[in-house]
Amino acid sequence: MKRIGLTGGIGSGKSSVASLLLEHGAIVIDADAIARELVEPGQPALDALVAEFGPGVLTPVGTLSRGELAKLAFSDPEATKRLNAIMHPLIGEESARRIQAVPESAVVVYDMPLLVETNQRDLVDLVVVVDVPEQLQIERAVSLRGLDQGDVERRMQAQVSRDERLAIADYVIDNSGSLDELKASVAGLWADLKLR
Repeated sequence: MKRIGLTGGIGSGKSSVASLLLEHGAIVIDADAIARELVEPGQPALDALVAEFGPGVLTPVGTLSRGELAKLAFSDPEATKRLNAIMHPLIGEESARRIQAVPESAVVVYDMPLLVETNQRDLVDLVVVVDVPEQLQIERAVSLRGLDQGDVERRMQAQVSRDERLAIADYVIDNSGSLDELKASVAGLWADLKLR
């Protein structure tokens, strides 16, 4: 089994790279999707978040209001630490369980935005970083995901720096160009992975 850690800052296009690797035949384990599952009603993370941040993080029907949680959790570094203390261990446990369940012959891609921050480097054999200049990250997160610029900047400040992310990269995909260029880069990565 080849275990690839895929990471990149908000707005870098990491999800696009994960989708392209899926098309090539990788099995993708998405930490953000796991996080969404863990905060569904009845799951322990939701109760813990309400206990920590208050009932204002719930919608009237009892589901998590991601916008309200983001406002509170990214308002200051201590609040972000409290969020991470709840979510990161649960995401790590579930991710490790899913990675272990993958067939030995597979290429598994662990799509984890906070791979560096959560010290999960040991879960993977090599790290692929999707990289774009910080201003482009902001522009994409605002235009493509509809996020508020201030919210994007706060999230970026809560993550490791671009340089820190690049420092642990075994492979870097520059996603500042066109979709065709990205597809070519991912195809090159895939060919390289098959040779390893």
